[in-house]
Amino acid sequence: MGALNLYAWNATISGSLLSAIHICEVVVRNAVSDSLTRLYGPRWPFSTAFSRSLPDPPVGYSPRRDIRSVTRSHATTGKVIPELKFVFWQKMFTSRHDSRLWNPYIYSSFPNADPALGTRAVRTLIYNDLEQIRKLRNRIAHHEPIFARNLSDDYKKLTELVELRCSVTAGWLRLTQDVNAVLALRP
Repeated sequence: MGALNLYAWNATISGSLLSAIHICEVVVRNAVSDSLTRLYGPRWPFSTAFSRSLPDPPVGYSPRRDIRSVTRSHATTGKVIPELKFVFWQKMFTSRHDSRLWNPYIYSSFPNADPALGTRAVRTLIYNDLEQIRKLRNRIAHHEPIFARNLSDDYKKLTELVELRCSVTAGWLRLTQDVNAVLALRP
């Protein structure tokens, strides 16, 4: 019976975390979109200059192919944003975007980030936290067990990312989510 209880709890905590990940992803992609809007204008997904600034490796994930594919199917920025993959948003936090995007805009898009860390360190922190959350999200999406992970740390990273953008949203997230309560029920 213990294995079945752990399996059921795994499904419950996955659902709780997925809800929190949803909010984090929306907050982060809106922050990136705000920065891209400042740089390329409100129709940034359709900007050739933006598209050309993205990597296009012949093998593996290509942000350039992703944006071009999505913009062929959707006519507005508001429709493009949710169609881009989570990894697209994470890849926006690589060093290739420092001079154009993050050096001028990281603190306006993430106003609660500590300026004493410096732009590069803040951008790297966001990238690394998104990597951790992306891996968690993928395990949940593929119905894989997550109980061996440090789920408290995953949730902490997730809420800290939201906090970098907006304290009010982070507070709301903490109040409305049941992640900590479900974590306490682990069999």
